[in-house]
Amino acid sequence: MPDKTMVIEMINTAFGGGIYPGDDYLLGSTEGREPLDEVQPFIGLGNWSKVPADILDKYSGSLNFFSEAGYRFFLPAYLVADLNDHLVYADPLFSLVNGFSNTSVPHEIRGKTFVRKTGKDAFINPQRYGALTFEDYSRFRLSVFSREESAAIISYLQYKWDHADLELEHEQIAAALDEFWLERAASAPEASTIKEHLQEEEDYLVALLSDGN
Repeated sequence: MPDKTMVIEMINTAFGGGIYPGDDYLLGSTEGREPLDEVQPFIGLGNWSKVPADILDKYSGSLNFFSEAGYRFFLPAYLVADLNDHLVYADPLFSLVNGFSNTSVPHEIRGKTFVRKTGKDAFINPQRYGALTFEDYSRFRLSVFSREESAAIISYLQYKWDHADLELEHEQIAAALDEFWLERAASAPEASTIKEHLQEEEDYLVALLSDGN
């Protein structure tokens, strides 16, 4: 069983070098007013470890409306706050496990039973996104994390599994680990590789701008 202090230390180490994406790159959706309302309080907060827990909890919907860059930057703040039992409404666990297991709920209306499916194989909105499923979307969104960050997330998931009260949570966490996170932590690019790539791109841009030809 992972120790809470150890898990928090892993999160701080893995995400400690995170670079603030910039005010203009936090919002991931412009549909309606809610996304901006949820994300706006985080604008200008360049140190995720200093974000007050009450802000995280009050704007719990931000996890759904952040851009991938914003989600990657602020997720560790939610994880640490959750481990310290500072969250009431925000649920960072759901954002890490949703889309990797299936759930079906029968709903009877006037004698006819409709089976409502959510999760892995469920379509998001076929009229807009065609064959895109929740698993497809989750894999894309969660692929922003490096190998070290994924390992820290796994330690969080294992801790949550050990302390979960509901069987459904056990099933969702186990499915997410088996279907995505364990492989991600083994094969994702390392933080050093990403850093090297960014430096190469910067060097190339400098050379390109300085080239008089």
